[in-house]
Amino acid sequence: MAFPSPRTEKVWSHFQRDLSSDVVDVLASMPDIFLVLDASEYVVQQCQRHPGMVIGLYQEGLLERSYVNGDLRAQLITVLDDVEDELQLSKALRSFRRQQMVRIIWRDLARNAGLNETLEDLSELADVCVDEAVKLLFSWAIKKSGMPRDADGNAQELIVIGMGKLGARELNLSSDIDLIFAYPERGQTDGARPLDNEQFFTRLARQVIKAIGEITAEGFVFRVDTR
Repeated sequence: MAFPSPRTEKVWSHFQRDLSSDVVDVLASMPDIFLVLDASEYVVQQCQRHPGMVIGLYQEGLLERSYVNGDLRAQLITVLDDVEDELQLSKALRSFRRQQMVRIIWRDLARNAGLNETLEDLSELADVCVDEAVKLLFSWAIKKSGMPRDADGNAQELIVIGMGKLGARELNLSSDIDLIFAYPERGQTDGARPLDNEQFFTRLARQVIKAIGEITAEGFVFRVDTR
């Protein structure tokens, strides 16, 4: 077995020591694995900690094919289908991010994706994670405090604007996301204990930032900058 560097040979010896022989055999059969392991410490870590996830990506053909518009969102919606609270949301988003980052990094290093596709996939990953987190957190906030409305009774929703590299669809692997949070009109919620819209949406924005940017035992989704 030929390794591209002594480092990769050492990594592989750790896999043989720490992982089952069946797992190591499947990893060894994956095209470009030594090239990827040699270039990405992140993928090395995920192979060690979540080998089933990495193998699943390979067996489902997701390391080879490009996503079409809507694929990432559809997958995330399925992942979040049974989420019922903020803790579950945090864990599900981080697990999904982990899987997609391995897919994106692998495809980039194996030359299965060009630069534009890699940047778009990273930007779309951030976009759908923020968007779907907002939808869930907003629905839970409404159940608790009622729908925020303007003076004429029109329903109000949180507006999230992606700036910088996210706005330009040019996120790279180390980018944070620059977000602006806004809401259309002053008013209050129509719940049993009304809240001013400012208070409602400020609280909601903080929940979104926490869901995406907080560093937990599972890591983070994206670092969030609202300055």
